[in-house]
Amino acid sequence: MTFDRSIKIAPSILSADFANFGQEIQAIEAQGADWVHVDVMDGHFVPNLTFGPAAVKSFRPHVKTVMDVHLMIAPVDPYIDAYAEAGADVLTAHLEAGPHIHRTLQAIRGAGMKAGVALNPGTPAEAVAHLLDLTDLICVMTVNPGFGGQKFIDMTSKVRALRQMIGDRPVHIEIDGGVDTTTAPLVAEAGADVLVAGSAVFRGGSVDTPQVYGDNIRNIRAAATGS
Repeated sequence: MTFDRSIKIAPSILSADFANFGQEIQAIEAQGADWVHVDVMDGHFVPNLTFGPAAVKSFRPHVKTVMDVHLMIAPVDPYIDAYAEAGADVLTAHLEAGPHIHRTLQAIRGAGMKAGVALNPGTPAEAVAHLLDLTDLICVMTVNPGFGGQKFIDMTSKVRALRQMIGDRPVHIEIDGGVDTTTAPLVAEAGADVLVAGSAVFRGGSVDTPQVYGDNIRNIRAAATGS
């Protein structure tokens, strides 16, 4: 992964056809997805259950871009090696998931992955001030995590604060929750560069009509870049 601040669209496969993940991943990548976002939920840290390491490992052969794995689980540390072995390129842990986030981020990097830290809507930007040299990505939640299709919570002031704090460090700012053509320009203007979109990408399309995915991705990118 080479670092750049261009807008990247990362469709969340939580909104894909669960019976057809391989073809869904191939379809979104062929239609212009930059990253593939995988939401891991444990029914404990968040009120939903999704993908374990075995599922993520089964996705890996289909992902030719970047597999961006977002752990909405607690604890995190016992599972880091399993998700590394499953093939995650970026592994993101929630700041709120445990008391030792420094150790977690160091372990993620130590396992050969890029390290991300996620912030729930109620957690301030200042909470990561002492983590900026340990992380490669900050994920700003613009919904309370646990379910797809939720209403966007405006976190643009938090994104601006993070962008200023990051300075020239090679750290991505990712937005997760309620991203569509209306909200994408708000967060991009504030300084975000990775936009996770679930229903806004997959709505109306299928592996048989993948051009709909492409239209949706292009529309979100155009809205975010103003082009």
